[in-house]
Amino acid sequence: MADFKPVKEGKVREIYDLGDKLIMVATDRISAFDVILHNQITDKGRVLTQMSKFWFDLTKDVIPNDLISVDNKEMPEFFQKPEFDGRATLCKKLEMIPIECIVRGYITGSGWENYKKDGTICGLKLPEGLVECQKLPEPLYTPSTKADLGDHDENINFEQSIEVLEKAFPGKGEEIATKIKDATLAVYKKCADYALSKGIIIADTKFEFGLDENGEVVLADEVLTPDSSRFWRLDQYKEGQGQSSFDKQFVRNWLKANPDNNATLPQDIVEKTVDLYKEAYTMLTGETL
Repeated sequence: MADFKPVKEGKVREIYDLGDKLIMVATDRISAFDVILHNQITDKGRVLTQMSKFWFDLTKDVIPNDLISVDNKEMPEFFQKPEFDGRATLCKKLEMIPIECIVRGYITGSGWENYKKDGTICGLKLPEGLVECQKLPEPLYTPSTKADLGDHDENINFEQSIEVLEKAFPGKGEEIATKIKDATLAVYKKCADYALSKGIIIADTKFEFGLDENGEVVLADEVLTPDSSRFWRLDQYKEGQGQSSFDKQFVRNWLKANPDNNATLPQDIVEKTVDLYKEAYTMLTGETL
């Protein structure tokens, strides 16, 4: 049996190179404020993998994606071990586009902090008088650069994203920047509407895209998971305050309230986080893990 070593390790994912394809494994690691915490969040990798598959299937009529399979039996023998079951995604190898595509449907997090200072989010002027967690008149596209592990991503505007992409893909910067912006907004709107019908508000999220062998833009990486998005309970939503959430915000809030945390969560917070991730998965898909 051939042994495989990850060619790249992110905060949460490990990537294995199969030549013309990749295998992406979602671990149970969790990061917050760009720090990988010491705890493992049991089954988190399975939730992220299966939830991404659900959204990839739902959005393939909007934009093609890189997903081939999440069935371990369809992967090399090395990945048929129990530790990879339900966590590994076989996907097409793409030329990744070096922009994080962030979309904000509600005013929260760093966007809310910026708005309180000067009435803008990432340089975009907003109406006066908005309150925390209010739904924005229209979803905002606020791209950022993709930083190396340990560095912070940098918010940029649409024009700056064209410059970044022009350097990466000479002669095609504006075309690719426009395509990923349009795809980000289209996928978000479709999925946010669907989630709302299941009792979940998707306040914001981020997407990644790549180019396939024909130079076409393809949705990649993870999609609309509690790691990459803010999920709120619709039945408890109230603007003007923080929200009851299913996502990493729960962990962030505990870390903020306990600054001497040494990047370690207590066991009850770990268990509550697992339960929240699984509850969101069940509400959205109708299935249990």
